Amino acid sequence: MEHGSSSNSGQRLVVTVAGDEGSSRLDRVLAVRRPELSRSRLKALILAGSVTIGSAPIRDPAYHVTAGDTITIDVPEAVAAEPRAEAIALDIVYEDDDIIVIDKPRGLVVHPAAGHETGTLVNALIAHCGSSLSGIGGVRRPGIVHRLDKDTTGLMVAAKNDRAHKSLTEQFADHGRTGAMRRGYMAFVWGLPNRQRGTVDAPIDRHPHAREKMAVRESGREAVTHWEIQEAFNGRDGKPVAALLACQLETGRTHQIRVHLAHIDHPLMGDNVYGPHFKTKASHLGPQSQAALTALGRQALHAYLLALEHPQTGAIFEWISDLPDDLARLRDSLRATQ
Repeated sequence: MEHGSSSNSGQRLVVTVAGDEGSSRLDRVLAVRRPELSRSRLKALILAGSVTIGSAPIRDPAYHVTAGDTITIDVPEAVAAEPRAEAIALDIVYEDDDIIVIDKPRGLVVHPAAGHETGTLVNALIAHCGSSLSGIGGVRRPGIVHRLDKDTTGLMVAAKNDRAHKSLTEQFADHGRTGAMRRGYMAFVWGLPNRQRGTVDAPIDRHPHAREKMAVRESGREAVTHWEIQEAFNGRDGKPVAALLACQLETGRTHQIRVHLAHIDHPLMGDNVYGPHFKTKASHLGPQSQAALTALGRQALHAYLLALEHPQTGAIFEWISDLPDDLARLRDSLRATQ
């Protein structure tokens, strides 16, 4: 049996230990019976003395419960988030009580960090969601489970509560191996791969000399990117100069697509970090394409596809985002060169 009540000071949850749960660990019983609370959140509540059996606080997550025990969890009201709310316009694709999906524009940093303490997606979500954020780990903030680089555009999802955060974290960790999660990207690359589709399976770690960069390294973490040619573009000489690839991630490493495509000698157009030595290829483009690439001023990458299982209902959701105007202009100009 379990039930809950709420007040201005938080929420009280009550769980009665079932017969087959006797002798089980306290944290494991609560993780199963109260899935809206993450394991880390439950552990913090236990250690803080917010979990009681009878009238006695149980501060040991490994405490073995007894069948018939009545466990009370006092969940304090979520505290205000440290990043301040900022009224920043968002392109909201979908929103309900559990998740919010946005189409991120170029130039928007996801998390506050050194040099970007304000004006981030987190600041914007705190302002937009307000009281609908029930708290991630006891803090009234959005649960960010994946990121896009500052100048990468496209679809992102954030959680509004612990239950959703836990579900999305698990789905992103699985990366569609057993579930519905899919993330697709449109990537404009230099050159034309010599086959229609392929997979880059190469571990990624910090660059040994440039710490702001990532690199393919044997010591790195597993990283797998699948790609398929969607369109090929010829230069002024009639020879292939660029291509549009659809990429899907099987892992989620920092700068993964940018690193992997550069690794196979097809770096992203406009990527001055991982493809600067390909700048001279711009001379093979037509005047319109050269102008569109110069105006782009960023890596030509867009997160166009996001599919996932809804944390509450289990329904499969899929969203598609069209190319933003700057990438659409690049595509159209590349087509016109041919």
